[in-house]
Amino acid sequence: MAQGADSPPTPRAGAGRGRAWAAGILTAAPALALLSSAVMKVARPPQVLDTFVGKLGYPAHLLPVLSALEVACVVVYLIPRTAVLGAVLLTGYLGGAVATHVRVGDAFLPPLVVGVLVWAGLYLRDARLRALLPLRAPG
Repeated sequence: MAQGADSPPTPRAGAGRGRAWAAGILTAAPALALLSSAVMKVARPPQVLDTFVGKLGYPAHLLPVLSALEVACVVVYLIPRTAVLGAVLLTGYLGGAVATHVRVGDAFLPPLVVGVLVWAGLYLRDARLRALLPLRAPG
């Protein structure tokens, strides 16, 4: 059967498998980074306290709250049915992190990159998002 002008291009053999691997990596990397961050907020080693309380200006009693918020957003992101909501929530959380770092004159690239990875992983694992936001024109 010939491929018509309106039909999507036929994927190369193995393209789905490669996308699945990339989606898994790009989903796991920010999830692990955020979960690690949440654990550090609960563990409260001195350098985390110095950074969050001294440098960034957050009260120490909010660290467990921020940790719980991070974990909740990551869990929502990792569940396929709620992944888009999780990505939106993580975007808000990471936007706050970027704003905080900009406010104190600190490097804001790490939370920005994590946010980009959140959406890149979701883009690769969710066909509905790829259909909504095509990176190339059909044809």
